[in-house]
Amino acid sequence: MPQKAQIIALDPQRAPDAVSDKNAESLNVLFSALAHPLRMQVLRVMRADSFSVSELCAAFSVRQSALSHHLKILTDAGFLARRHEGTATFYRRQLPDGRYQILRQRILEEIDEEAMPADLTSGLEAVQRLREGHSAAFFRDRGKEIRKQQESIASWEDYSRATLHLLDRAGDFEQSAVIEVGPGDGALLGDLAKRSATVCALDNSEEMLHAAQHNTQEISNIKYCLGEPKTLIEQRGTFAAAVVNMVLHHVAEPAALVRDTTLLLRPGGDLIISDLCPHDQAWAREHCGDLWLGFSPEDLRAWASAAGLKHCAELFLAQRNGFQIQVHHFKRC
Repeated sequence: MPQKAQIIALDPQRAPDAVSDKNAESLNVLFSALAHPLRMQVLRVMRADSFSVSELCAAFSVRQSALSHHLKILTDAGFLARRHEGTATFYRRQLPDGRYQILRQRILEEIDEEAMPADLTSGLEAVQRLREGHSAAFFRDRGKEIRKQQESIASWEDYSRATLHLLDRAGDFEQSAVIEVGPGDGALLGDLAKRSATVCALDNSEEMLHAAQHNTQEISNIKYCLGEPKTLIEQRGTFAAAVVNMVLHHVAEPAALVRDTTLLLRPGGDLIISDLCPHDQAWAREHCGDLWLGFSPEDLRAWASAAGLKHCAELFLAQRNGFQIQVHHFKRC
C-alpha cells in the first residue's frame, strides 16, 4: 500500500530550546532543580501531557512571574523542554538523556509515584474542562473547515487508505452492519457503505453530523445518529466492525471511548483505530480542536486490552512537520 511522507524543515525559532550540556550535566544543578515542592509537582503533572504557561498558572493558582522562574530552573536543568507557538509558550517533560540518564529516569519514576494533591487535581480538571469547551466550540464554529485544519497535521488520504486496507484484511462485511464513530464531514462513509449492508454514522456534534449527511445524501444505506457510543445501549453487540478515525485526541476520556465502542461490537468484531503518535506541537489544540497531543502505541494497546480486544495489526505513517499516525486493527475476544 503506498504511503506518502513529506518532510518539512522546522523553523529553528520554533524548535524546543536547547539545554546547555554543562548545566544539564551538573549534579548540583540537577538536585537544586528538585529542591522545591512546586517544581516537583510541575514535573508530576507533566507525566503525560504538555501545558502552556497560562494553563499551569491556572492549575497551580500561581502568578506567571513566579511560575516562570521555576520553569526556567527546570528547563536549564534539562527536565523540561520549551516551545514557542506564536505568543504562547508550552512546556513538556524532557526525555532523560546524558551522563545521568538512569538517575534522571529513576527520579521521574519516583515523582510519578507521588499522589497528586487534591487542590492540584481540581486545578488540572478545570484546565481540562477549558480545553474541552474550546474543542467543542471549535467543531461548532469551524466544523466546515475541519478537513483543511486537519490536513495541516495529517493527510486524510494516507490514514483513510490505511484504515480501509486493515478493514479489508479483517474480513467481508457486505452482509453486516458497521459503525464509524466521529465521521467528521463524512468523507469515509461512502467507502464504508460499499463494503457493508448498513453504516451507522455516529457523532456528538450536530453540526458535523449535518455536514456528513449533506455530503453523503445520495447514499441510501447510511444511518445518522447523534450521540456517543455509550448512548447506543440498544445496539450493543450488533456491529461487525467499527472505525474510529483521528477521534481519540478530541475526546476527554479516550480510554472510555475505546471501551464503549468495543461494547457495540459483536464477539469477533473488528475495530480500526487511527490517531496521532505523541508530539509536542501544542498549537494543534487551538487550530484543530485537539485535547491530547497524541498517544503512545502502548497506551492504545493497553486501553484495547482492558476493553476486551486483541491486537491484530498496526501501521505507522510519517506526516508533515514531524507528525506520525498510527493505525491499529483490534478484534473483540
